[in-house]
Amino acid sequence: MADNFSDLINESLPAAPVSHYNFPALIFGILLIITVTAGNVLVCLSVYLEKALKTTTNYFIVSLAFSDLLLAVLVLPLFVYAEFQGGVWTLNMTICDGLMTMDVMLCTASIFNLCAISVDRFIAVSIPLNYNRKHVDYRQLILLSATWLLALAVASPVIFGINNVPNRDTRECKLEDNNYVVYSSVCSFFIPCPIMVLLYFGIFRGLKRWEETRKAKLRSSIEACRKLQRSSVVGGALPPMMGTIPGALPMPLPRIIERDLAQSRMDDSGDYIQQEIPYPRQYRENSVPTVRFNQQQVKKRAKINSRERKAMRVLPVVVGCFLFCWTPFFVVHTLRALCLMCNIPDALMSTVTWLGYVNSALNPIIYTMFNTEFKKFFKKCFRSCC
Repeated sequence: MADNFSDLINESLPAAPVSHYNFPALIFGILLIITVTAGNVLVCLSVYLEKALKTTTNYFIVSLAFSDLLLAVLVLPLFVYAEFQGGVWTLNMTICDGLMTMDVMLCTASIFNLCAISVDRFIAVSIPLNYNRKHVDYRQLILLSATWLLALAVASPVIFGINNVPNRDTRECKLEDNNYVVYSSVCSFFIPCPIMVLLYFGIFRGLKRWEETRKAKLRSSIEACRKLQRSSVVGGALPPMMGTIPGALPMPLPRIIERDLAQSRMDDSGDYIQQEIPYPRQYRENSVPTVRFNQQQVKKRAKINSRERKAMRVLPVVVGCFLFCWTPFFVVHTLRALCLMCNIPDALMSTVTWLGYVNSALNPIIYTMFNTEFKKFFKKCFRSCC
């Protein structure tokens, strides 16, 4: 009887509060927010302040950095708060719906910005003569606007109340409609990513063809210079010239041409450089006119300059990191919506979500490591500050 009475008392008393705060998630989340904010602010400021960085590609990178910055300001603090509470949502459900809207929109904007960059680069390789490298034209404005408008369109059902389902659990903040989960995942990830991969495949095929054509022209230019020199030595007189050699050389000096051919790159210095073809000493002593070349004409003949090829190397790294960070999330997220009988642990869902957010901190690091112009600006900023 005594035992039954004590059990009754214990059942009537409120349960003792159990500490379920996730302090590691709080510390990691704060560090992630600081890293994402600082890195992407630096990217935006560098393009705004540095004239050499005001290029078309970098405007798309600024749009990507801006979406990551908004993610750090509007989404990550609330996500860190929920993780610190052990995954239990204690705030208003209106705030939850706002969080879900911004999360879907900004993650979608990030991948759409990467897709827009690949489209822009594909156009630059396919029709380089009609591509504006220095100023944003209408086509690029349309691409930039479309990324944000489409991202807003994907996230808009949450704004219009698709999360307001019957018997909604107010202790958990998530997307409630499984059909919308599949729809948003397909629109945000599973359609744009294959498009990006195909575009980059086409870009690198175009670059390979361009390199082969350039090398062939370099070889023919080398032979033209050598024949000109041999004919001038044997004939004893310099052949008549019209100020240039047929088929202007990408690099005028044969020695520089051969070095350039070995290194598979072009010099990207100066708008106009007067360069000379060496002739035998007797002709130089008699002050024979030298052949001069306009570097601007050389650049017009080239489809892509070396600065753009440097950008081409960094962008696939950005895309690769994005796919590595976000693919697990979208696969697990979609699987949980499609397979209602599957038991996906909360710890796995939390891990893949963190991995996706880490991508927002990786992009500025990638720019620093692989892009010379960004690296120079960051070094200059750190030297002035420190």
